[in-house]
Amino acid sequence: MTTKWGYTLMTEQSGPRELVRYAIAAEEQGFDFEVSSDHFSPWLTSQGHAPYAWAVLGAVAQATERVELMTYVTCPTIRYHPAVVAQKSATMSLLSNGRFTLGLGSGENLNEHVVGAGWPAVDARQDALVEAMEIIHQLHTGELVTYDGEYFRVDSARIWDVPDGGVPIGVAISGDKSVERFTPLADHLIQVQPNAELVTEWRAQHDGASRVIGQLPICWGPDKDAAIAKAHDQFRWFAGGWSVNADLPTPAGFEGASKFVRPEDVADAIACGPDLDELAESARPFLDAGFTDIAFVQVGDEGQDRFLAEAALPLLERVRALT
Repeated sequence: MTTKWGYTLMTEQSGPRELVRYAIAAEEQGFDFEVSSDHFSPWLTSQGHAPYAWAVLGAVAQATERVELMTYVTCPTIRYHPAVVAQKSATMSLLSNGRFTLGLGSGENLNEHVVGAGWPAVDARQDALVEAMEIIHQLHTGELVTYDGEYFRVDSARIWDVPDGGVPIGVAISGDKSVERFTPLADHLIQVQPNAELVTEWRAQHDGASRVIGQLPICWGPDKDAAIAKAHDQFRWFAGGWSVNADLPTPAGFEGASKFVRPEDVADAIACGPDLDELAESARPFLDAGFTDIAFVQVGDEGQDRFLAEAALPLLERVRALT
């Protein structure tokens, strides 16, 4: 199976016009797909951005011709009602001429608390995600839908502009229970860590056409120490793991949670510097775990143009040689 290599439109670290420019350049350099985060806030204040992902993706759909597009990921349960997600994902599929995949997950407090609806426990979040995915599937048929669930109601709703066959859906999962619940509702698996056991379990319950989509931060730059410093400034938030990251409500919370993360800790987790072979090799755990799609995150907005102009193409040559 050929591995696809992607580029991340990191809304937390770049403004909307810059993201569209990067999307165009990433397609020109040969990336196979592009994923966009869908945040209301950056993880850290130093990142400094959070434009509306769906407006950016609409612009990207018109500015590009070939790359596949995807949300990585959208929470369809609190900040957005699932009927709204169904409508805008159908529109994105049509705008992109079928190049769009809807990536879904149970969300983070950081982005969802802003509408004042609270932050449920994890079991409730996953129950709500099941209902949301059922609603989205039904609305993507183009038929009239009424739905009365524990978390959501839909009253005589219809998506009038919907692609034939609906929109492919990927779902972010974290454990065995998630695999069992979401396999019937999703086409593809999204995993932020290279967990081979979960990939195997997913594939055992799914057909061979299912993709396994991951994301890998790197920090390319001509000076290794400067690259490590940038990664520490912009990306140390990851150190708490997703069980912590899902529950912290503000960038200030992530500042406090990551205050003791050292630059050397970040350098151990994220390949940094000018060595493209080292950056490429950092994808090996995802390949070994059976991922079919791997999207790079180039850390930081500053230097993004230079990364795309100088490093992206030779990096792609190296990672493609790995497979």
